[in-house]
Amino acid sequence: MKNKDLLLGLASLAMLFSCQNIPGQHYQFGARKTPGDSPAQHVPLADGVALKNMFGVNTYEWNFLEDPNKPGNGMTIYEPKMALIKNFSGVRHYMDWEKLEDSPGQYTFNPTRRGGWNYDAIYQRCKQDGILVVSCLKETPDWLYNTYPEGQRDANNVPAPYGSNLEDPASYIAQAKVAFQFAARYGANRNVDPRLVTVNGTPRWTSDPLNEVKIGMDLIKYIEAGNERDRWWVGPRAFQSGRQYAAHLSAFYDGHKGKLGKNAGVKTADPTMKVVMAGLSKADVNYVKEMIEWCRENRGYRADGSVDLCFDIINYHLYSNDAQSTFRGVATRGVAPELSETGRVADEFVALSKDYAKGMDVWVTEAGFDINPGSPQRAIAIGGKSALVTQADWILRSSLLYARHGIRKLFFYQLFDDNSSSSMQYGTSGLAEGLRRRPAADYILQTSNLMGNYAYQQTISQDPLVDVYTFKGKKMYVLVIPDEKGRTGTFQLDLGKAATATIYSLKAGSSAMVQKKVNTKAGKVIVDVSETPVFVQGD
Repeated sequence: MKNKDLLLGLASLAMLFSCQNIPGQHYQFGARKTPGDSPAQHVPLADGVALKNMFGVNTYEWNFLEDPNKPGNGMTIYEPKMALIKNFSGVRHYMDWEKLEDSPGQYTFNPTRRGGWNYDAIYQRCKQDGILVVSCLKETPDWLYNTYPEGQRDANNVPAPYGSNLEDPASYIAQAKVAFQFAARYGANRNVDPRLVTVNGTPRWTSDPLNEVKIGMDLIKYIEAGNERDRWWVGPRAFQSGRQYAAHLSAFYDGHKGKLGKNAGVKTADPTMKVVMAGLSKADVNYVKEMIEWCRENRGYRADGSVDLCFDIINYHLYSNDAQSTFRGVATRGVAPELSETGRVADEFVALSKDYAKGMDVWVTEAGFDINPGSPQRAIAIGGKSALVTQADWILRSSLLYARHGIRKLFFYQLFDDNSSSSMQYGTSGLAEGLRRRPAADYILQTSNLMGNYAYQQTISQDPLVDVYTFKGKKMYVLVIPDEKGRTGTFQLDLGKAATATIYSLKAGSSAMVQKKVNTKAGKVIVDVSETPVFVQGD
């Protein structure tokens, strides 16, 4: 998303549109419970996801590459920024459609016709460094939104020509075709018919590098079809209902089961590439249910009797704050994740997946907190902790919470601030500043190095929260007080037969945790606990 869509159209519009019915909005939100209405039932996952999968970050191409406005740049990796990105297990790459397709049917990737960016270099380097990439194809290009009347033209618009039937997959054929070209290039299928693959090989100027056709580079495993297509804050020209978005996805996924031609749809080019549904701005399961129902009616059933869904990953966004995300008015500040609706909403989506989508993975591709004291999504100073350190606490605790509730991947918004001096919502959510990590990124790096491969197993205490993680027969205990008052306490941890224990404490400004080895008493150790997670392993 570009500057979080102008920071969600300003906070004043949030109140306006959250209280209105948008034309074409068919799904019903229904009654929502408050966070304390029913305790979550945490069932250990049989194939528990490694904690490092909760450490993704949102990025743009300029976070990877040299400045394209300088001679010879825009084409090569900028190593100081790449060093920051390597602290994260995955990146969600915001990718504007107009860069891939400057004009209808004219595709560019290296360099892009607009901006001069080298996507090949980004994706090759991420694969080399073991960083998972989710390419988020977003925004509507000007040559498409210019079909709308004057005064209704911008990149937020539904990616179909003005006046289209938005429940007809054919209305989205232009995006289905660019998705095919992207998947043919960056997917794993080397047997795509080269007659179907094309690039704009015309130079922009003398000595300009030329785009070349490439097939099956095997660099991208996931592509996201748009971003927050339930854009309630913009209005009808940008908002898609669940049914409309399902039609959009059906074109994007496989050219509506091949009906849109041999050069339309991700799966048409690479059946192994997974399509991620656009993250929902309003995290409501009823939107996804409406998508599933459209698929049942218009795509039918698979051989195993399940609905033929046109997406592989369920995805939503949620920012923990005192307005309970966007459902109840306008937020005034962020809140600790455990005190918000975050866990309950995750449970709803995981249950939806189990009941309606054969246990399909559920992701959260945007979450985070600002540090500016005027932001309605700000982390707060607590006791002697600055907002920066509270941001770090809440970021890491969000990762632990989502692992606890069965979410499979999490991406934070975002690597750098949109505007470091801004009090606007989402303007100062960066996890890095300049060429240095902020404490939140320090905590992610330290935790990933200590136990990135460990998977959540169970929770043995609620206050303090004590989670048990396992990896190859080893256990790691993570302890934290789920509050935002500066509370501290102690917990007696039973480590079985362990004669000693190592206690790991996070340290802002460092690449490594502080370690302390202690003796147990009959396998038990007293651990000091605070609102910053602490880690304990029996030796």
